[in-house]
Amino acid sequence: MMRTKFMLLAALVAFLSNGCSLDDDAPNFHFTALEIVDAELPESFDFNRTYEIKVNYIKPDSCTNYEGFDVIKDSLTVRSVVAIGSVRLDVDDCTEEAVEQTASFNFTVIYNEPYKFKFYTGDNSEGEAEYFEVIVPVNEP
Repeated sequence: MMRTKFMLLAALVAFLSNGCSLDDDAPNFHFTALEIVDAELPESFDFNRTYEIKVNYIKPDSCTNYEGFDVIKDSLTVRSVVAIGSVRLDVDDCTEEAVEQTASFNFTVIYNEPYKFKFYTGDNSEGEAEYFEVIVPVNEP
């Protein structure tokens, strides 16, 4: 019994002493907004129903990975949608091939007014965010 405890303690000490180095505090990635090129929404919503919204976005290179969506409530029924990617900084051999990919998110209709979705398409020459907009009416209950 004592020998087993000693072996477990020795294994734990060996594992901890060979663990990750804490000397390198530099981040190995950063987040970025990905360009959205298209979105698939229904022609209308029904109140209190959840819909899957499919979005096509551009993954600019092999060092960028899709992480999810940031859906921001701008006002009661206006939503800004941004596809979020993470860019690896510790990889030197990224291929610069842009690839269109599809992801989706669920959206629940909680208001009876039409919804306006603003999908991020990139920044213009002045560095300001640009969007394409889709308005989806809500059917009468």
